[in-house]
Amino acid sequence: MPRSARLVPVAALLACGLVSAACDGGSPGGSGGSGESRGAAGVGDPYFPKAGNGGYDVSHYGLTLSYTPEGNRLSGTAVVTARATEDLSAFDLDLSGMEVEEVSVEGAGAKFRRDGQELVVSPPEALAEGETFEVRVRYAGSPRTITDSDGSEEGWLRTRYGAFALGEPVGSMAWFPGSHHPADKASYDVAVTVPKGLTAVSNGELRSERATADGRTTFVWHTAEPMASHAATLAIGRYSVTRSSMPDGLPAYVAVDPSQAAASRAVLARLPEVMDWARDNFGPYPFSSVGAIVNRPEDADYALETQNRPVFAGAPDIETFVHEIAHQWFGDSVTPRSWRDMWLSEGLATYAEWVWTEDEGGATAEETFTELYDHGAQTYEDLWDFPPAKPPTAAYISESPVYQRGAMVIHRIRQALDDNDAFYDLLWGWAAAHRHGNADTDGFTAYVEKRAPDVDFDEIWSDWLYGEGRPPRP
Repeated sequence: MPRSARLVPVAALLACGLVSAACDGGSPGGSGGSGESRGAAGVGDPYFPKAGNGGYDVSHYGLTLSYTPEGNRLSGTAVVTARATEDLSAFDLDLSGMEVEEVSVEGAGAKFRRDGQELVVSPPEALAEGETFEVRVRYAGSPRTITDSDGSEEGWLRTRYGAFALGEPVGSMAWFPGSHHPADKASYDVAVTVPKGLTAVSNGELRSERATADGRTTFVWHTAEPMASHAATLAIGRYSVTRSSMPDGLPAYVAVDPSQAAASRAVLARLPEVMDWARDNFGPYPFSSVGAIVNRPEDADYALETQNRPVFAGAPDIETFVHEIAHQWFGDSVTPRSWRDMWLSEGLATYAEWVWTEDEGGATAEETFTELYDHGAQTYEDLWDFPPAKPPTAAYISESPVYQRGAMVIHRIRQALDDNDAFYDLLWGWAAAHRHGNADTDGFTAYVEKRAPDVDFDEIWSDWLYGEGRPPRP
């Protein structure tokens, strides 16, 4: 099951007991030269080894884009600001499809070539370790929809009036070049020009909206806080847009496909309430705006926690809405260091649903945990197939052991603490300690043990987090 789509509502559970052709960019370049120091073509993620790139760290993306739905034509210039972490005579950017027209580094023309999903760039002068540099890529074409190993679709998804982009885990390379791995987060400025009558929605805050000389409209979005590229989105369509503020002044921007306006109104109206609840449980909100994008159900098969502005396929139910808002803390602000650590995002967001249901007067988290343990395999046939921290391949990182059994790990920690105040202090502390950063499973278990040194968590780690099969009854 893909991404952050809820598998089955809690109430229902209780009731039922890439490869592109290599091409040259005008002149040869890239690896193979004598004495060349090329950054790695990936960061070595256990499931997506070519995702991201070695040799540099990105600090900012500046994207200037123009899109025409007729013909699915996207043209753009990406300006990537980065710091070299080693001496570089060549480096890679992740980009699937699209035609690269020109590349420059620090204002000077650079050689480039394509190598599958890698755009290999050879700057005219080698970059020294510690040097900050700017690479500019001009490109165009028809962005691709990428089918993942689990059968879900991401990347660039066309809709009735436009398109929208979903990036988890590697889809962002379909519409802009970059270092597309969650470990490399950056700020963003995105300017998008679209035909008159369409709206372009991205992450962060809308800085301007202006008509162009040829009758199109340009929307400029700014995301100041670090963002992993898989959490970046761009939605182009005929949206009904609501701009408002939360009671504390936090800007909110909600874009809804008109066909979903009536069905989504009640849940979206609860955004201030959900935000207050989430702050109480997880700590201060980590970003400078909030909101949502609601597309038609046929546009995608799942919801996704795109930063500031989660995307929903059709009008969400309240549990799905809570799940994606919780991801703003766990997944977007505290981002997995690798895709093996995805349970840290999905387990905590799923557990947020349990707590919401409990606080709304429904099943308690304890009752949900017990029902899952006793009867969960009837609803989630794969529930005990693998441990949450060890999905067997990339095809399994969005399956129910990562979500549901991941949430069970969180509840086992709550049981072991036997103190609600201590448990929520732990969640606040975890969100604060890794705010706008990355974290992995080893770091999480060490953090939990440090916060509660008198509690023995060994059985939870060995049986629930890493153990095969259904653990013994706690």
